[in-house]
Amino acid sequence: MLELRFIRENLELVKEKTAKRGLSLDKLTDFARVDQERLTLLAEGEALKNRRNIVSKEIALLKKGSPEDIALAEPMVVAMRQTSDRIKVLDDQLTDIQTRLQEIVMAIPNLCGDSVPTGQSDQDNVEIRQWGSKPAFSFPPRPHWEVGEALKILDFERAAKITGARFSLLRGLASRLERALINFMLDLHTQRHGYEEILPPFLVNSASMTATGQLPKFEEDLFRIKDWDLYLIPTAEVPVTNIYRDETLEENVLPLKLTAYTPCFRSEAGSHGRDTRGLIRQHQFDKVELVKFTRPEESAQELESLLADAEEVLQLLGLHYRVVKLCSGDLGFSATQTYDIEVWLPGQETYREISSCSNFLDFQARRGGIRYRPHGQKKSRLVHTLNGSGLAVGRTLLAILENYQQEDGSLKIPEVLAPYFKNRFEDSTF
Repeated sequence: MLELRFIRENLELVKEKTAKRGLSLDKLTDFARVDQERLTLLAEGEALKNRRNIVSKEIALLKKGSPEDIALAEPMVVAMRQTSDRIKVLDDQLTDIQTRLQEIVMAIPNLCGDSVPTGQSDQDNVEIRQWGSKPAFSFPPRPHWEVGEALKILDFERAAKITGARFSLLRGLASRLERALINFMLDLHTQRHGYEEILPPFLVNSASMTATGQLPKFEEDLFRIKDWDLYLIPTAEVPVTNIYRDETLEENVLPLKLTAYTPCFRSEAGSHGRDTRGLIRQHQFDKVELVKFTRPEESAQELESLLADAEEVLQLLGLHYRVVKLCSGDLGFSATQTYDIEVWLPGQETYREISSCSNFLDFQARRGGIRYRPHGQKKSRLVHTLNGSGLAVGRTLLAILENYQQEDGSLKIPEVLAPYFKNRFEDSTF
């Protein structure tokens, strides 16, 4: 969240940046009114408390004096009782006002970075670069669901029977590929990129969801466990970022780089059938996440480094992709800047997002109380947090199915994954 004082002192800037996202300004209008009510209550309450302290000392002195002095103290005692009653009323009102103000502040998104292009939707995102070339086929390439069903390695019908729509059942080679991709990504990020591997809980409490920005705004997108203060995680970003919630790190551990494989669960509320064929938009999917905690002055360069780490996965797999910078209208609630990596899918003749790499500045850290102590200083500072998919495993699998399909219906396996199959094949084709 944004700092309360910052919003108050820069309200027009916050309004401008919020409008750039295409969001309503109602909350900001409410903020100015409620914040002023809070300040008025604070001022009256502090003045009365200060007056009560002064008069209470006077009463104590009078009560030690002559009978005349004691008599003078009596009406003052009555007046102070009335003052105390008024202070209690003000304190109760202040508690209510502060709760309302906190709800408003929690609903205000992070400010867009100055370099973020203005736009309304993903159609306004700006392409930064491409890597590799689109594969050439001597036959019409099929979408991954046709490739997988023909090889009998994707079974959507039985998944729907077991659970419901938008779940998948992987069999044989698809299961092995999914597992190989997870291990390949984790090995790359830990052994070459210097991340520490984490295996976090897949259920988190509401405090964790609030710290990373999923609550309260996106509750409808979450799966909650009935009668428990627990949610299935939508991404490993949530448990991994919350490892250091309400803690102060030492400066020498920064930048702190963590990676984690987890299943992810999202209701995808509001998608209304959009991109739901095959493995594109599932309620449950696997992902390898990259999370960083950095000094404020280093977060911009660490975002570029994180992006490069995610890109290398696709480069080693030989998959053509492009990088786009998200426009203001497509930017996530907590992010100040985001790059999406979009992989080419020849069976659908389109690019699809496979990673989203974001810098949150101190937005999440303020919500979660994540700080660090600079060398030689007593006062701590908020860290900056970043994360990105490194990568979405299911989408990487479907990209392999579409890009490595063969004319005879078989599937070639990317060379870099061969070690994860322990030489159980000779020609790397299935």
